[in-house]
Amino acid sequence: MDVAPGDVVLCEFYFSDLQTRKRRPVIVFKDNLPFDDFVGIPVSSQTAKRHDDEFILEPSDLATGMLPKRSKIMVRKTFVIARQVIVKKYGQLSAARFQQLLDPKNDYVFKRLFAEAPDLLVALINDARQDEA
Repeated sequence: MDVAPGDVVLCEFYFSDLQTRKRRPVIVFKDNLPFDDFVGIPVSSQTAKRHDDEFILEPSDLATGMLPKRSKIMVRKTFVIARQVIVKKYGQLSAARFQQLLDPKNDYVFKRLFAEAPDLLVALINDARQDEA
């Protein structure tokens, strides 16, 4: 399935026993990794408890499609995901909402994701600038 940054997709993740699995929503953060992978930010509908790095995601934050319920974006759990585990696409975040995740003032996102890989940050910024042109 083709995905783009800002897409909200449902992924099926297997546990280590390879028998048990769960489906979880994920925001596509960066989609052009090698080996048909993408960087994804997990989403959870369990919004009662939130950490400093978790942000509310309202169904109205999607420009297209529909999110089943109010959720939270869990930045600290960002990871690389194989595109093959995508089950379906919920929709895409509005450009404004996705830009909030990219905002350099959002220190936690940038420190967490790019502290150990500054070259990835440079590539992301360059990709975003090309999209604006």
